[in-house]
Amino acid sequence: MKHLIKKIKKGKKIFNLIGLDIIKIAKSPKYSFLGLKNLPIKTIIDVGANKGQFAKRAADIFPDAHIYSFEPVPRAYKILDEWIKQAKEKRFTAYNLALGENEGTVEMFDHIGHSSSSSFLKTTKVSESMYPFTKKQESIPVKLTTLDNWSKNLHSQLPNDILIKLDVQGYEDRVIKGGSETFNMAKTCILEVCLDKLYENQATFKQLSDLLYNLGYRYAGNLEQSYAEDGHVIFIDAIFTK
Repeated sequence: MKHLIKKIKKGKKIFNLIGLDIIKIAKSPKYSFLGLKNLPIKTIIDVGANKGQFAKRAADIFPDAHIYSFEPVPRAYKILDEWIKQAKEKRFTAYNLALGENEGTVEMFDHIGHSSSSSFLKTTKVSESMYPFTKKQESIPVKLTTLDNWSKNLHSQLPNDILIKLDVQGYEDRVIKGGSETFNMAKTCILEVCLDKLYENQATFKQLSDLLYNLGYRYAGNLEQSYAEDGHVIFIDAIFTK
């Protein structure tokens, strides 16, 4: 056993030399969701679903959960909807809607070459320098509602074992404000938070933390984070739990 441990440590050092690391699968955020995997999650609300990337991942982690996905950009929603139809599972439901703190039809900046970075907020020069593909945009009208109004209009009440995921490009605070009652019901949430200023008037980590702490949440770490070439963190997928 000692000989095996020495070999593993030696192999780890070799990987470290080329910029890689070795960790136990059980401790990998991709596998454990930072411990969220152990929660009895029955409902997942996926806001900013894009083409279903998170929904597919979460479906494997939480096999008993019904996943409600919200995606306002029509071409991304079409791909999401087609995947759900092919999956032929009743536990997936998609809406061609955006969530915020108001009701109505609102103009959105659709990023032609990269739909997942589309936002209600204008991109900054920092964003366009880091991600040149965000420069090509067009304004499109999308339907907007609030998380609380949507949940109230469901035929049946949502169970309390809820996970909420927000990936709305700096608009996260508006979704929380329009969904405080639903957030009160939930057990945990995952938020993409921009640390660099990528969008005008984007929500900051402090603003989001304050909103969630007032609703009984605490910061529990990062599921993932994206790095710039100089090593600093551009944005994170932050987990908050009760």
